[in-house]
Amino acid sequence: MEEPIGVQADLYSWLDSTTQEWRDHYESNFASKHEEYYRLWRGIWSESDKTRSSERSRIIAPALQQAVESAVAEIETASFSQSFMFDIVDDGEAPIQPIPQGQQPQSGPQMPAGGLDAKAIRSRLHHDMERANYRAAIGEILINSAVYGMGIGEIIVEESVEYTPASVDVPGMPRNANLVEYGAAKKVRPIVKLNPVQPKNFLIDPNATCISSAMGVCVDEFVGIHHIQQLQESGVYRDVDITEDASDISLVADSELPNQPKTKVHVKRYYGLVPTDLLLDEGVELEDADSMYTEAVVVIANGEVLKAQANPYMCEDRPIVAFPWDVVPSRFWGRGVCEKGYMSQKALDAEMRARIDALALTTAPMMAVDATRIPRGDRFEVRPGKMMLTNGSPQESIMPFNFGQLNQITFNQAASLQMMVQQATGAMDAAEMAKGPASDTTAAGISMSLGAVMKRQRRTLVNFQESFFKPLIKKTAWRYMQFDPEKYPSADYHFSVISSLGVIAREYEVQQLAQILQVVPPDSPVHSAMLKAIIGHLNVTSKETLLATIDAASQPNPEAEQMQQQQMMLQMELMQAQIAAVQGQATESAARADKYIAEKDLAPQELMLKYSDIDKDGEIDNDFEKKVALARMLMEEDKWDIEKKERLANISNKSQEQQMLQQMLQPQQPQQPPMPPMPSMSEEPPLQ
Repeated sequence: MEEPIGVQADLYSWLDSTTQEWRDHYESNFASKHEEYYRLWRGIWSESDKTRSSERSRIIAPALQQAVESAVAEIETASFSQSFMFDIVDDGEAPIQPIPQGQQPQSGPQMPAGGLDAKAIRSRLHHDMERANYRAAIGEILINSAVYGMGIGEIIVEESVEYTPASVDVPGMPRNANLVEYGAAKKVRPIVKLNPVQPKNFLIDPNATCISSAMGVCVDEFVGIHHIQQLQESGVYRDVDITEDASDISLVADSELPNQPKTKVHVKRYYGLVPTDLLLDEGVELEDADSMYTEAVVVIANGEVLKAQANPYMCEDRPIVAFPWDVVPSRFWGRGVCEKGYMSQKALDAEMRARIDALALTTAPMMAVDATRIPRGDRFEVRPGKMMLTNGSPQESIMPFNFGQLNQITFNQAASLQMMVQQATGAMDAAEMAKGPASDTTAAGISMSLGAVMKRQRRTLVNFQESFFKPLIKKTAWRYMQFDPEKYPSADYHFSVISSLGVIAREYEVQQLAQILQVVPPDSPVHSAMLKAIIGHLNVTSKETLLATIDAASQPNPEAEQMQQQQMMLQMELMQAQIAAVQGQATESAARADKYIAEKDLAPQELMLKYSDIDKDGEIDNDFEKKVALARMLMEEDKWDIEKKERLANISNKSQEQQMLQQMLQPQQPQQPPMPPMPSMSEEPPLQ
């Protein structure tokens, strides 16, 4: 079989040369930038950070530090503010069968046997993650991601010893003696830990864009020599001679420390593809020895191979999880908060340092001196109570020297640059946005600004959950299923991350809910639901108690409900009685109407019977028909009189209407003065 290109004589040489190429690629492209980002976040000054050669001030503005801490705090609050960080759903929707001790776990889901469910597994996994201090490790990884642009974690499986208080019966004593011995019970079980890895201690194939697409990844760091010796003693590492090696200071956790620890070893832990021939030469047993590369785990240190084996994990995954703070297309390394605000931070530092340097020139007392009039050998300095000797008049030899006043515009420029840092990083708070130069101080302006900030934070949160948190939980569960099958039976689970809103997002949503709550009536069912939503966003210790109280208040009162039912029954009975009374009245009215109709039909017959036999002889009188005819004539006459009167009345009404109409149509004539009365012919005129 031909030797692959680039493969060295042994496994150590191949791995060392391959990882050194990856190290050179990182140092030539990213190392100097990452070191400067770290110094800006820590507030550490370096000679290379000067913006001009005459710069004397070393101040570093805290704007970028605030942006990093604020952004990380938002992600941490959104991810860890709930009682459970994640939830588990069994895809098979079946209970899990525990695996007896000593048997190997199966790769697929098992048939139900009762006992455990997804909620029990979730509680156990939460407990073990707390035991392994995942919360602090994830917080450190978030800091690394915000500073360097990439958060990286290594999943490590170790054996842990648990001690729990216990009591046992004293041996040799009868059981009814009730004598027990108190102590601690020791139990050894695996624990899965998360090791945060700084970018300078992580090497990856330069052609890769993610962990799975890389040829391999390597954790290159210093570890304590005692840790190597313990793993050699337990049989995890090979028993070879290891000496201390602390030569490479660029790999230490904090290169700013003047004194570095000495008892440490340079170790490389490689996870990825390895030439199969090199593994066979090291005596590694492989299932498929015909392939060119094999997924393996290799650990080297001090020129020796400490461990070499095929991938031991049941899902054949790499125990590395990583996520970028912001994705850079077609590149593994992402863009962090420090890179976003780098230029604004450098401009702000240059502005503040220039101001401080100019302030020293304007505030420190300086004197202009004629050197020919100062006694030889005199040390000239200015301080209170100092006696100054001059050859001649002091007014001609010494004079105060002042560079002028500091320009006030630098203060506004510094404030604008600080706002630019916050705008670039998206970590500005509501107070800073409200007083910014381009911000609208109205409620609508602040609301729109907060909405823009929350969108950027939500984008980072989703990236963290999908690229880091879900794979981390999944791989952690796989490790426990493989190495602790008694507590974690193998099954195919679906993991969902439980997250909430960050601090700013919660305040913004609470404000909106409170505004809506003002227009919702208290007796509406929506009122209690909105009140629960507001309390759910609060970070108070009595939140659960308040929610339980609201739920209890919304439940119906049995006594009040019973009284309400009784009132409704009484009201229904009253309505039924009223309906029955109305129906009775209607029936009575109908009977009375029938009676009147019958009486009307019987009245003529009764009259005929009454007046047809006046002599009471049992026969109709002879003149009865004449009386009837006369009565009809009288009735016709009365009817004619009535019709005549009605016609005369109608004629009179019509004549009156015509007169009124004529008066309305005639134009109004002007009123003339009344004429004097004419004298009568018989009256004689007065004498002249």
